[in-house]
Amino acid sequence: MEKDIMKSKRIFVAATSQNDGKTAMSVGLICAFAQENMNVGFIKPVGQRYLIKNHQKIDEDSLLISKVCNLRSNLKDMSPVAVERGFTKKYILNGKKNNLEQNVKKAFNNISRKRDLVVIEGTGHAGVGSVFDLSNAKVANLLKSKVVLVAGGGVGRPVDEIMLNKALFDKQKVEIAGIIINKVLPEKYKKVNSLVRIALKKKGLNVLGVIPYYKVLSKPTVQQILEEEKGINLLCGAEAIENSVDKIIVGAMEPHEALNYITSNSLVITPGDREDIILTCISTHLASSKQGKSISGIVLTGGIKPHRSIMNLIKKSGIPVLQAKEDTYTITSKVHDLIIKVKPGDADKIELIKKMVKEYVDLKALYAAM
Repeated sequence: MEKDIMKSKRIFVAATSQNDGKTAMSVGLICAFAQENMNVGFIKPVGQRYLIKNHQKIDEDSLLISKVCNLRSNLKDMSPVAVERGFTKKYILNGKKNNLEQNVKKAFNNISRKRDLVVIEGTGHAGVGSVFDLSNAKVANLLKSKVVLVAGGGVGRPVDEIMLNKALFDKQKVEIAGIIINKVLPEKYKKVNSLVRIALKKKGLNVLGVIPYYKVLSKPTVQQILEEEKGINLLCGAEAIENSVDKIIVGAMEPHEALNYITSNSLVITPGDREDIILTCISTHLASSKQGKSISGIVLTGGIKPHRSIMNLIKKSGIPVLQAKEDTYTITSKVHDLIIKVKPGDADKIELIKKMVKEYVDLKALYAAM
């Protein structure tokens, strides 16, 4: 098996923290190298968010990349270890380190067969998975891969986090092929691009790319809110559930005041008994062609359902309406803090990811470093 593992080139995509853009980078890199007529494979050795597919636990990112990048590998090989509820406890009490390692190596061997390159996606920072002896640093070592480390936009904090992660990779004798700084605010791009390259060069690290922040990639749809938040259900408007949410508005004010805040693609979160706000949303949405103030959706909180006549009006408007049992503040906080992951149907987002990786990442330097 060791001999087979060494045949293909590979790169391990890690990040300094959650939501830095590992999956987006993986998609972009696979598509970019595929355009160079390379046979590219993908594996996410350890997955923490999974779906049941053909009675098997498959990581969400593996499913996404399989569909988006049109990969024909066995899904279970792309997602060999799924961390289900209770997994950590079972491992601490009775787990066998060698079994997990062999599962990962066997899956990688299957994925890498006849591939020119394999993109390996990690799970969080370098130390994630240490509790069951499969940290990102350990897996990169196990698969004899160099690392591309993705960090959030900025200078001071990203550099500090990069060096902290580097210490763990160094301990496992894993080399960092390069750094990608992601989600840099456009107004700070020139400064960050210059300073971070100088700072990391002094520390012996090569910056492969600095990518600006694209707000559209962080925008949820009404459907994603419904899927991600437990205790929320759909009352009506299923045909418009893919509406994108650009702005979140709490409907706790007078209706005439709410009009000052509603803009195109607004999600309004309001108690179910605030029928004045609900009627304002309906009228505003119906007049949106003139005012440019369309409503993406309404979330009714407190487990309260409006009067039947109000519900009939909402249904006629076509606005998707969700109902939540919790209070307005709690639901607003949860929706605001949602981590939005790209879905297979997000065609515009996927095309943007491909474009930004190709435009801002030095792919030749990365390939040369593998």
